[in-house]
Amino acid sequence: MSEPHRPTCPSWRLGACRRAFALHRPWQRRPCLSIHPRHLTITVGDADDAMNHARRREIMLRQCRLRSCSMNNGFFTGTNCEVCNDEGKFIMSDREANSVGRILALVLRHAPEKFNVDMDINGWVETRELSKAIADSRRHLHWVRAWHFEAIANADEKGRWQVENEMIRATYGHSIEIELDLPTDDIPEALYWPCEASEVESLLKFGILSGDRKHIHLSRTIENALEAGHVRIGRPSIIEVDTIRAIADGHTIYRAGTTVFLTDEVPPTALYPVGEDDPIVQETFARWDEEE
Repeated sequence: MSEPHRPTCPSWRLGACRRAFALHRPWQRRPCLSIHPRHLTITVGDADDAMNHARRREIMLRQCRLRSCSMNNGFFTGTNCEVCNDEGKFIMSDREANSVGRILALVLRHAPEKFNVDMDINGWVETRELSKAIADSRRHLHWVRAWHFEAIANADEKGRWQVENEMIRATYGHSIEIELDLPTDDIPEALYWPCEASEVESLLKFGILSGDRKHIHLSRTIENALEAGHVRIGRPSIIEVDTIRAIADGHTIYRAGTTVFLTDEVPPTALYPVGEDDPIVQETFARWDEEE
């Protein structure tokens, strides 16, 4: 393998090409190959084979090539489609998807002004405007196009992003003020909220109020709530929310992501503690202990 053409290659000057050669990651040298094919001593065909082989070994965001496969509009994360087992067409690496996802979270949940994009009152942003803003401000993401957002949104198991009519928005997690127009039907009879053990008594007395976020984020299952709370609490206690009682008391509950529901307040009359002797709680804690 020859040394890259240092004087004129912008990827080399930025360090991306240099890191790719050092780490022997041919799939990350794609932008450099398009400018300087002589960076590799192997033929173009061999280079493509090397890239494809490397991609197959990695967890990638892909699109199923079979039109009959309609799961998530054909987008999936992994090596093969779970429905038809098709290897799929490469869209972006897991690292690239995470990088774009972090920017989506920043722009669509917290600070659209940092990328100079216009957001409407319901949190929608034009995909073309956003893709251009990302490409202009992040050189390593110069390749991002509007359709990449569709791929990320469809493959996301949590349903964090919604793409419609060339617009995209976050379905939950906002710290900025927006007006929710999310669906309010098909709300489960019980939802769940993670909290510190020391907070349980106070919450049962005064109810749940929104904090830094604009809305309270409730989880579909006990396990979902445990995983959500595990990030900041460690071993959270779980409170069950009687949604029928909460709605009857005048509180609207919105269906956001696949496992997340939003509301502005939960009255204490709709709250019940879930004991640590609950089988799901015990099983989850045991799994965490094994992982540690």
